[in-house]
Amino acid sequence: MENFVFQNKTKIIFGRDTENRVGEETAAYAKKVLLHYGGGSIKKSGLYDRVAASLKKAGVEFVDLGGAQPNPRLSLVKEGIDICREHDIKFILAVGGGSAIDSAKAMAVGVPYGGDVWDFYTGKAVPEAAIDVATVLTIPAAGSEASPSSVITNAAGDLKRGLTNELIRPVFSILNPELTFTLPAYQTACGAADIMAHIMERYFTTTPSADFTDRLCEATMRAVINNAPVCVSDPKNYDARAEVMWAGCVAHNDILGTGRNQDWASHQIEHEISGIYDVAHGAGLAVVFPAWMKYVHMRGNIKRFVQFASRVWGVDIDFRDREKNALAGIAALEKFFVSIGLPIRLKDMNIKADRLEEMANKCGAAGGFVRLDKNDVLEILKLAV
Repeated sequence: MENFVFQNKTKIIFGRDTENRVGEETAAYAKKVLLHYGGGSIKKSGLYDRVAASLKKAGVEFVDLGGAQPNPRLSLVKEGIDICREHDIKFILAVGGGSAIDSAKAMAVGVPYGGDVWDFYTGKAVPEAAIDVATVLTIPAAGSEASPSSVITNAAGDLKRGLTNELIRPVFSILNPELTFTLPAYQTACGAADIMAHIMERYFTTTPSADFTDRLCEATMRAVINNAPVCVSDPKNYDARAEVMWAGCVAHNDILGTGRNQDWASHQIEHEISGIYDVAHGAGLAVVFPAWMKYVHMRGNIKRFVQFASRVWGVDIDFRDREKNALAGIAALEKFFVSIGLPIRLKDMNIKADRLEEMANKCGAAGGFVRLDKNDVLEILKLAV
């Protein structure tokens, strides 16, 4: 196990009707907030009214900013920064999924910064200050409700880039599984793939001894594998929704990565796909991750793939043929994705193989389990076609 520092300031408030506590929780930090959300779904469901009523009851004034969309846009982030500055707002409440939360985080570091907030996403600058962010989660997927990460898309250049900094970890997050009951099956499935990817990016490690977190990763993956199909087929099953929602939070709150090196190549590659084609991130990951596995399983520690096949998927191990075992685990992952309605090839998303080199060049070097250069990335993209 490697040395590590673990910290997570996010207070998690989990369970039925917990969104009604948002006012009292917010009032402990601010009396005026930016209320940031996506489209009209939270208004149709009544969630917006409940959140607004709770804020008003607690004496919290709020300014609205809707419009968050999948692969959140830099243009909306800049609009939010301007609103916060104009109204002297020092707190952002994001109601929605990862898109609203990631936008809110970008606004949070942009408000006190004198330059272009995109500087933080290209590595030209490092945030030194941020206003507070809190969330009411409606989509288990990105894990942004308890992570220090944010991913933003800049339409100029079709670039999707990330920022990780402790300043943007939410101060509190409200997780009510009932708020996910109305999610479409495809969105639920994309969320499950995103959660699985967050775990697998940590699971495929070169750290020789990390048995405790191996077991945590495996248990979290099994929870998603067992419950995501139930969420798709029986969307109002509270227990299944609760398991997936909590697994999604734990998958990306940093606990599963303690004491081990991590990979993140598949995320980096997928960002180039969704940055250009605006596909759902989870769907892109369902395509990229198996392709990455097929490319690296014989180039890295194949024992890790055999362990994945056995412990996560229950593959009967043939001790004479490690590659056979590894491929069986990869096939099981693909079968799971297909079973919940996800694509596993670029063609399944109607993406042609005409910009693969562009994506590989933009991605560049990636990975910790096996270090990839742009030529390796190109070969993985070809496997994903």
